[in-house]
Amino acid sequence: MELVEKRDGDVTILVLNGRLDSNTSKILEDKVMDILRQGNKKVLMDFLDVDYINSTGLRVLLLALQQLKKNQGKLILCCIKDYMKEVFEISGYTEIFPIFATQDDAVKGFA
Repeated sequence: MELVEKRDGDVTILVLNGRLDSNTSKILEDKVMDILRQGNKKVLMDFLDVDYINSTGLRVLLLALQQLKKNQGKLILCCIKDYMKEVFEISGYTEIFPIFATQDDAVKGFA
């Protein structure tokens, strides 16, 4: 799992690359907690280059969402591949997370 952090105004964008599973989810969890400590409240996770996610990865997303909500923040996801979106649908995460097709649309979703 590789993470690239960038900014678009007051939105922190995390571009994920690789697999989000039990071996790599700690990397994302640590990064999200670091972002929260910095006071950032708008986080966008771009899944364009993620090719796999399991329950451990989903748990990290839920943890991030909970922490952001505690701080009056928001988490948006984008660019999830269709075959991975099925995992989100089955787990009910499409009801919990705003999911956008493109990064630009997702940034607009914070407005």
